[in-house]
Amino acid sequence: MLPHSSLMYDLSHGTKRVLTSWKSNSDPSPGSFSLEITPQVPLQDLIRRDSLPYWRTGPWAKTRFTGFPQFDETYVSPFTVVQDLATGTGSFSFSTLRNFNLSYITLTSEGEMKIYWDQGKRWMHHLGEPEHHCDLYAESSLARIIVGTASSLSIFVILVVAAYMLWRYRNGKNDASKNDFEPQDILGVNFFPMHTVRTTTNNFSSLNKLGQAGFGPVYKGNLLDGKEIAVKRLSSSSGQGTEEFMNEITLISKLQHRNLVRLLGYCREREEKLLISEFMVNKSLDIFLFDSTLKLEIDWPKRFDIIQGIARGLLYLHRDSRLRVIHLDLKVCNILLDEKMNPKISDFGLARMFQGTQFQDNTLRVAGTFFGVLMLEIISGKKISRFAFGGDESKGLLAYAWESWYESGGTNLLDRDLDYSCNAIEVARCVQVGLLCVQQDAAARPNILEVLSMITSTTDLPIPKQPIFAVQTQNVETSNDVSSSKYLFSVNDLTHSVIQGR
Repeated sequence: MLPHSSLMYDLSHGTKRVLTSWKSNSDPSPGSFSLEITPQVPLQDLIRRDSLPYWRTGPWAKTRFTGFPQFDETYVSPFTVVQDLATGTGSFSFSTLRNFNLSYITLTSEGEMKIYWDQGKRWMHHLGEPEHHCDLYAESSLARIIVGTASSLSIFVILVVAAYMLWRYRNGKNDASKNDFEPQDILGVNFFPMHTVRTTTNNFSSLNKLGQAGFGPVYKGNLLDGKEIAVKRLSSSSGQGTEEFMNEITLISKLQHRNLVRLLGYCREREEKLLISEFMVNKSLDIFLFDSTLKLEIDWPKRFDIIQGIARGLLYLHRDSRLRVIHLDLKVCNILLDEKMNPKISDFGLARMFQGTQFQDNTLRVAGTFFGVLMLEIISGKKISRFAFGGDESKGLLAYAWESWYESGGTNLLDRDLDYSCNAIEVARCVQVGLLCVQQDAAARPNILEVLSMITSTTDLPIPKQPIFAVQTQNVETSNDVSSSKYLFSVNDLTHSVIQGR
């Protein structure tokens, strides 16, 4: 895709223009992946694999996509997005990057969107996404998961190198100033020397690795006093400078709630930036929720407690804390569980702080689709991106939840293996509230205070409107790299909503 060419959609004519991958590096016939833009507001780029959602950029926010952590406020964006709600059209294009003769976007046969710069004698790899396997929609087989993980690891290494080269290009050689870093006194947060962190994590041993978070790998550590900690090692592709890093620490240190993961300290040495937080012995909610054996350890009463705990944590972030913080990456793998299975919201790397009237006017309601889908996944024990109703892939979790509520009040949405512990009234109320949260009209969704009140009281609930589901009317054409087809896409299939805390 060359500069000034574009991806587009036209709802009135039912057409769109997409970018299709090659089958392989040596076979230019149409491959399995396609890149398109979605018509929700604001729009975002979506990569599909064999017509199924594979990866998304996050919504467009004036000059950048929110799902690119390496795009900070200083990034000079080459992208242009035009969206006309009146005509039902939208387009995405990019221009030649400054100081470079030419650039182009390509979609590889492995499903990676890459941007290259022309430096005269060679093409320089500037950006590649998706970066981490955790960013992808869930795969349907173990083989795909293994391939995706291996691919993500190789992409991660490439992007770390590319991000370092870009940093050197934009900022020059500032090693001397970086090495003069002095620890800052932040109330309730300790500074950990690098040698201490290396000792506690066995020099970042793979045996100590807990997983991959938004900005880098997470390791388990053991302090000399026996206390266990979690160490998040920020990758250079996070795009954070020293000032941004310290601002994030200051922000997180002020957020203290029983349903939030607590920051214990930080480490900063040369290019290394690390966050040290409390260790959650039971790891993340998705490990229990989507495992056929472990799911039995969280019966309905415990799941109901988890839903309430998450809601209380969000209420604190949105309203009760001194800082108005909106978590833009709320999903089951970011809900950690302590030794008593109490939920704690983690990974605020994509959070944005809103203050004053901006918060009062725009951020009083929970990001509906995020929390609504989270509730329905907890109730059903099924992941939205791989749920098929009765074997029909066009009917996903939201369609099944709606039919369950419409026909029987929603109680049969609960995982059948938990029927023995079911409280029919609680389940039905939670399903109905979940459907209220995923309504197409954002203004009709309840805010988090209303959600918490609804699921813990016996008052009459509003009647939800039927969600708009993704309905495919014709397969995406793959005869050309740029093609047109009829396709209606819904915001709900992306588990995403307007970038506001509502």
